[in-house]
Amino acid sequence: MKTITQLENILEELEQAEGVEALQTAIEHLRDQMAVDHMVYHWVDSSGDHYGCGTYADAWRERYLEMNYIRIDPVIVGCFQIFHAVDWKRLDWSSKASRSFREDSMKHGIGNQGFSIPIRGPAGQFALFTISHTCDDASWEAFTSENRRDLILIAHFFNQQALELEKGRKPFIQSASLSPREVDAMTLLALGHSRAQVADELSISEHTVRVYIESARFKLGAMNTTHAVARALSRGLIVV
Repeated sequence: MKTITQLENILEELEQAEGVEALQTAIEHLRDQMAVDHMVYHWVDSSGDHYGCGTYADAWRERYLEMNYIRIDPVIVGCFQIFHAVDWKRLDWSSKASRSFREDSMKHGIGNQGFSIPIRGPAGQFALFTISHTCDDASWEAFTSENRRDLILIAHFFNQQALELEKGRKPFIQSASLSPREVDAMTLLALGHSRAQVADELSISEHTVRVYIESARFKLGAMNTTHAVARALSRGLIVV
């Protein structure tokens, strides 16, 4: 495994992608550059249609579909419920079905380590950017810690290009910018902090935290705090 180098070149290649084939080429280049086993990007557009690009073997993709693993895959299930990047070790693998799925995936070369970034876009669009590899826990922790921010940035660039490829999509209108304190509060919420923890981290009262959250929610046109966090992430207003 290697750290990300020449990030600007990677982002430029993604910006120039004009189709799913170009995204496939870009993800293969990035996988090779980082020397990891696999890298996958999957998205569901606002119509519910599925698309994807990545480096999993055809045998595993066919096996996944045959077994309907999407129903029990802890990565899919977990990332539908959270809004921040997550190491696979932090997901729930306790059920017998999950453990069986994990054993099967490792037999197909998926790797014992993984890191996934859920992304939510406008009109119900959902995406998942995943990296997997085979190594010990210490090596993986060092790798993800070093590359976390760049991987999140790359994941959002993949998503930006996927949105551009969606047929019939209305042009996206950027919302008003969030204030620095609103960004701080929303970022900590996206990382899973409670309002009390946000208040403690920012050395402010919970009442002030609520003010920042409500202000951000209004600017983003969100129905609730969770919706506001999702919109802020999908629009690149916060990065976790």
